Amino acid sequence: MSEAFDFQSKACASLGSPFMARLMGLFATRDWPQGAITDRIFNWAGDISPRAQSVPLRLAGALHALHLQGHAILGPVYPPHETSDDVLWRAVSDTLLSDTTAMNTWLDSAPQTNEVRRAATLIAIGHWLADRYQLPLRLSELGASGGLNLHWDRYGLEVAGQRFGPSDPALTLRPDWTGPPPPATDPVVAARAGVDLNPLDPRNPDHALRLQAYLWPDQPERMQITRAAVDAAKTPVEQADAIDWLAPRLTHQPGQIHLIYSTVAWQYFPADKQAQGIRLIEEAGKTATDQSPLAWFGMENDGGTPGAALTLRLWPGNMTLSFGRADFHGRWVRWSANQPDHIAR
Repeated sequence: MSEAFDFQSKACASLGSPFMARLMGLFATRDWPQGAITDRIFNWAGDISPRAQSVPLRLAGALHALHLQGHAILGPVYPPHETSDDVLWRAVSDTLLSDTTAMNTWLDSAPQTNEVRRAATLIAIGHWLADRYQLPLRLSELGASGGLNLHWDRYGLEVAGQRFGPSDPALTLRPDWTGPPPPATDPVVAARAGVDLNPLDPRNPDHALRLQAYLWPDQPERMQITRAAVDAAKTPVEQADAIDWLAPRLTHQPGQIHLIYSTVAWQYFPADKQAQGIRLIEEAGKTATDQSPLAWFGMENDGGTPGAALTLRLWPGNMTLSFGRADFHGRWVRWSANQPDHIAR
């Protein structure tokens, strides 16, 4: 248990959240109060680490949700307020004892972080595909959560001294960007749909709270961007297994690019479903044409560093292109737009 919270503490520090690093560090090193929540976590069946069931983030989300709802004990010790470790730990310990029912509800479910800043890479890929094919896009997002990144074409992007997106964007992303800017060609989205095993509806206040609770309390920019995306979300996410849902969508639509994508979601699919998905997409790719191209983009953990790999597969041609890497929370993008004719087939 201590190791899992210590690992999460270091991860939060590396992702720019001193408060979360501190809070997770307290859970790793302090004596917990005796009670139902402590008993449940210390007797958790399975791997509680961030690599598996992410119990530290479940607990952090529960506490943040209570704070966002105006919790009297947590309010004075959560950002923007400053306090000592002892005062913070006493408030958290008291909350573990006083809000058992609410805490258990949040512990029941895995975290769902619909990180909007990851959409910077989707905007860039959308411009790249629109420039290459001069066709509208049909979107299929796997692991879409609340569908906030289904609407990347409605967001603005400011990088490399240039601005991309609509004239009246729902929000504007400004990641630390290195590399060439995306092409200027504006993408047109003809259709969009997303899937998740446990989809959230941003129009539902409880679901909107869930989307905000897994953000970190000392990162107000993330909260501001997420709330803007919640207000702009219009497309309900369908509930299903991602690969089962994708299979009937792989029929080509002439005059459209089919863009399948995921952002830090593919790794959570079972291995057999990953294999099935690869097989289905590759089979569909064999019949793709220049007037009905198939694109598969992932911003995913490949075990490398730093951040996530940006990988695009394209058909016809069965080309695999590396577009560099990006921070898991979208704070920075290291863009390297390779040209298809430079890629081994």
